Amino acid sequence: MNITKDTVVTLSFRASDAQGKLLEDGKTPRSYLHGGYGNTLPGIEKALEGQSAGYETSVTLAPEDAFGERDESLVTTIPKTQFPPGVKVGGQLRGTDDQGREAVFNVVKIKGPVVHLDGNHPLAGQSLTFQLKVLDVRAASPEEVAHGHAHGAHGHHH
Repeated sequence: MNITKDTVVTLSFRASDAQGKLLEDGKTPRSYLHGGYGNTLPGIEKALEGQSAGYETSVTLAPEDAFGERDESLVTTIPKTQFPPGVKVGGQLRGTDDQGREAVFNVVKIKGPVVHLDGNHPLAGQSLTFQLKVLDVRAASPEEVAHGHAHGAHGHHH
């Protein structure tokens, strides 16, 4: 079966940054619903479209095709007095950005009375290389299509 819209693709992948630092070791297979559901990066979907089980490729994605360019307007500070207890550097907070949109902020530093937050994805602004191997391709169930993601082994569990 070939990879097309509404197929569930199980793959292994290794991801590294532009300096060759390994970000994902590829040991755990992942499944996603193919076809623009936002379950994987669009550049990965494009590279796999029309392929079948056993296909292997390497693809390098520019920041705009991976996790986007860094947006410095998403870097902010809040007073430590407004900071919820128990969240530490490396943790995440939900909040709103300057335009009132909901965003997830990573806690990057706590310095004195100020907490430094970054709403960018940690890999934003980076080119990434993925070594991809398609392990399986199957038709998605109606429930998976309705939910917009793969279920079962290596996919989403309800």
